[in-house]
Amino acid sequence: MWVARLLVIALAVMLSATACTGSDVPDRPSGGMAVATGNPGGVYAEYGAGYAEVIGRRLPSVSAQVVHTGGSVDNLRRVDGGQARVGFALADAAADAVAGHQPFSRPLPVVALAALYDNYVQLVVRADSPVRSVKALRGLRVSVGSDGSGTGLIAERVLKVAGLSPEKDVTSLRLDVRESAAALAAGRIDAFFWSGGLPTAAITELRRGTEIRLVDLGDVVGELTRSYGELYTETTVPSVVYGAQSAVTTVSVPNFLVVRRDMPASEAYWLTRLLFDGQSQLIRAHPEARRLDRRSAIATDPLELHPGAARWYQESHP
Repeated sequence: MWVARLLVIALAVMLSATACTGSDVPDRPSGGMAVATGNPGGVYAEYGAGYAEVIGRRLPSVSAQVVHTGGSVDNLRRVDGGQARVGFALADAAADAVAGHQPFSRPLPVVALAALYDNYVQLVVRADSPVRSVKALRGLRVSVGSDGSGTGLIAERVLKVAGLSPEKDVTSLRLDVRESAAALAAGRIDAFFWSGGLPTAAITELRRGTEIRLVDLGDVVGELTRSYGELYTETTVPSVVYGAQSAVTTVSVPNFLVVRRDMPASEAYWLTRLLFDGQSQLIRAHPEARRLDRRSAIATDPLELHPGAARWYQESHP
């Protein structure tokens, strides 16, 4: 399925690039550039800070600004509304955005510059917690992510496929990842969901003072993919990521860098090019940037690839 999808996307890239005229490098953009990231302590924030620094260094006429946000849903709305030029978003939230499904009230005109890396759904509890499955969260205090986050979207879906109502069967709190970590350490909550790259700084920091573990999600993965589609892929969080426990089964979701469809092609070209020209710097910002690859970056379904980005991929092909 994914091989066929990649072939279709690759063909679309070639056709889009063919429509671009001229082989000269497009004009460099100028002006302000707000980059919508996510919760402080999360991968979006670190990756986005590195990306904004790359933009500022390599495009002297651009003033790049990092904007901390609630996450994917918030970022898609900001890009649509013009409060951000570019933002990070999970594929499941992006699919809802372009389709106009809840939590969005209408289809949003957003497209992608690249697929970046995969997020892993992480359900975190204290090491001595009796919780060994999602169903065991019944009656407990659970952070389901901040308002406007992709974590909130998938956390509610995980609870529902486990037979739990986020409104009735658990006490749901809307905390960002750092707030969630602090609340778990202090005993104010019993568990928290987080959808992010590996490792997530806030969870790594939490481990330094509190013994924790991740809950295996293997009992809900099958129903999650059946109910919500193949954007969710069964995978594992390796034991080496946070240590002190065995690998756990979970699901991963691709991350995209998104912009408005009407962004000038030259701007989209440069924003895409700088991801790869500045990759070594992005890796220093967060190791997930190692996963950026020109061949897989075009796999942005269900979002279309911006024609300016498509031009860069075509022209950079060896």
